[in-house]
Amino acid sequence: MIAVHFESGQIFVRERELPSRPPGFALIRMLAAGICNTDLELLRGYYAFSGTPGHEFVGEVVEADTPTVVGQRVAGEINLACGNCDFCAAGLGRHCPNRAVLGIVKHPGAFAEYLVLPEANLHIIPDEIPTEQAVFIEPLAAACEILDQIRISTGEPVAVLGDGKLGLLIAQALHAHGAEVTLYGRHEEKLRIAQKVGIESTASRDKPKARFQVVVECTGSAEGLENAIAMVRPRGFVVMKSTVHNRAPIDTAPIIVNEITLVGSRCGRFEPAIELLRSGRVDVGSMISSEYPLEQAAPAFAEAARAGVLKVLLRNCQDVRAS
Repeated sequence: MIAVHFESGQIFVRERELPSRPPGFALIRMLAAGICNTDLELLRGYYAFSGTPGHEFVGEVVEADTPTVVGQRVAGEINLACGNCDFCAAGLGRHCPNRAVLGIVKHPGAFAEYLVLPEANLHIIPDEIPTEQAVFIEPLAAACEILDQIRISTGEPVAVLGDGKLGLLIAQALHAHGAEVTLYGRHEEKLRIAQKVGIESTASRDKPKARFQVVVECTGSAEGLENAIAMVRPRGFVVMKSTVHNRAPIDTAPIIVNEITLVGSRCGRFEPAIELLRSGRVDVGSMISSEYPLEQAAPAFAEAARAGVLKVLLRNCQDVRAS
């Protein structure tokens, strides 16, 4: 098979053996996978990463211990927990200190013709969701995680900073929940995606002070957190979604004086994300900028890194099956 490989900031497409399938794992043929900001940061040196990246994917199960799973389209949770530690026992497998993370830490990712994941990580995709839209399940789950971390009432004023892929998903997920969302960004064409579903959006550089009970920071920049802290009300919440390679300078005085709660937010449950896509309550089709075959990973990444580009997909164009 072929697989994408990162090494020292460079992208290669290499041939390698199909991955072996341990007991309890499924062998999955990748159908489509999305390039996200974390993948771009890995290429720039985040986690000192080398190997095969990719964690937003849809695949077809070709081998598994459970016969009924074979042939199904699936998405997969990215954390491979050990199952034996105190965190796992408490239901915190996503934070297992011994975990591997698909395409990020100690487990080859989805930018390959085939990958393996534990069957317990897999979610069957309803027929109503097209493959290219199902690629958004993992990042949309990360957007929905905010609602599991913070109580947000109907009509609650919420600001989302950043009109990139994750910002648009978060704004739509919170809007579907009933929050009064304002999306702040820089690109009119991106903001129009949010406006189409009824979200107030603005490209204004002037941001209100102490207006919002919840501010979600997903600009992908080190400066975004400072803006978020200035915009939140006393005793409000700032949700931090950006993962950047550089350190973010921060003035702690307003956090302390205004008793602001900072909430780190990462992965989320797949079930609410699948339901949002199945019901059509979020628009992800408008967020797909382009598609490339897997063997053209280098130009695909160059396109994904261009300013203004949203989701770039890699497709497995080889009509093959594992023997």
